[in-house]
Amino acid sequence: MNAANTDIFTTRESEVRSYCRNWPVVFDTAKGPYQYTEDGERYTDFFSGAGALNYGHNNDILKEALLEYIANDGVTHSMDMYTKAKRDFLEAFTELILAPRGMTHKIQFPGPTGTNAVETALKTARKATGREDVVHFTNAFHGMTLGSLAVTGNAFKRAGAGTPLYHATSAPYDDYIVGETSDFAWLKRIWADSGSGTNLPAAVIVESVQGEGGLKAARGQWLKELQELCHEYGVLLIVDDVQAGCGRTGKFFSFEEFGLDPDIITLSKSISGYGLPMALTLMKPEIDDWEPGEHNGTFRGHNPAFVTGAKALRTYWADDALERNIAARAEQLRSRLEVLAGLAEGSELRGRGLLSGIAFRDVEVAEKIAKAAFARKLLVETSGPSSEVVKIMPPLTITEDELAAGLDQLEDATREVLGAPARTTA
Repeated sequence: MNAANTDIFTTRESEVRSYCRNWPVVFDTAKGPYQYTEDGERYTDFFSGAGALNYGHNNDILKEALLEYIANDGVTHSMDMYTKAKRDFLEAFTELILAPRGMTHKIQFPGPTGTNAVETALKTARKATGREDVVHFTNAFHGMTLGSLAVTGNAFKRAGAGTPLYHATSAPYDDYIVGETSDFAWLKRIWADSGSGTNLPAAVIVESVQGEGGLKAARGQWLKELQELCHEYGVLLIVDDVQAGCGRTGKFFSFEEFGLDPDIITLSKSISGYGLPMALTLMKPEIDDWEPGEHNGTFRGHNPAFVTGAKALRTYWADDALERNIAARAEQLRSRLEVLAGLAEGSELRGRGLLSGIAFRDVEVAEKIAKAAFARKLLVETSGPSSEVVKIMPPLTITEDELAAGLDQLEDATREVLGAPARTTA
């Protein structure tokens, strides 16, 4: 790579840029599970645009629908007018996602990204209950705007706010205290005690898998107990499914296999199917207390994103073919990760489905593996408060052979960093 090719980025783009520092090449094209540099080098992508590309790069089915819409001069702005594209998306989402699950949630288009969905969820809960505080969990990540940062655990991200973060209370996530200790003992006590000095919150916000917090996955029983506790005290339950939803952990919603019925759900990333910015906040009808225009904005429901989003739903969620592929590939992934975890004492498998990885006791190992993987033309990121977890997030449409080849690259990188014997090849 010619170093001069990155000069404009390093001299003109803000110092806040991050991923490009670990992957200092200039990407030009992408297809399926691969990205290609301007020099034509192919990189296997186990990052998937941070989960925005569950159906792979430039998915042909979705691209055809998008090109046809643009060629026909379809509406491209994002104001909340009635359009054919929005109607088709709402009908597809109702028919294929909500109705089969018995869900009556209404849909708000809050803005283009996940943090917009979270901010809307928090405001919705506060309006509906008349309360201010929201409980979040240790190592949670919910976004970079002020309200979302207030319910995020990461000290580095929170410090970027530059202002006090209000009306949020942290509680221990599943197994934070280790073992079978009841993580809800403290919440139960202070919610029941009018003298605790803590007001009853408007809501609890939770991720079923903490994507940025180290891939910790909550047990189903823990999540159900959380829901029961919320019901007992009239506290709304918000599930942030921005990263773990849209099939990433197996089912469309990350929580549905546990029988949860959240009051509010946030979605973004892969909801548009094609990597176009789009976010949803789902809320039960009885807490939809908004006045017209009370929560406004220019980019609330991008019509081209409705087109690709509806096409993705009708293509991949009208039957169980994608779910079966996710299950098979998740088993394949976990099997290989177990081998790699066995190379380092004290390492631990984390996550669910195709949102999985390995936490290393030596917190410097994961970053070294990610760097060694990049040298082998594989993109993986790290996760956790100390970046101690290697995080694997391939497209959900990846084939067995494509996944196996990428895992070979990961294994070679891991063995090099750990000083383990080279991988045995047939």
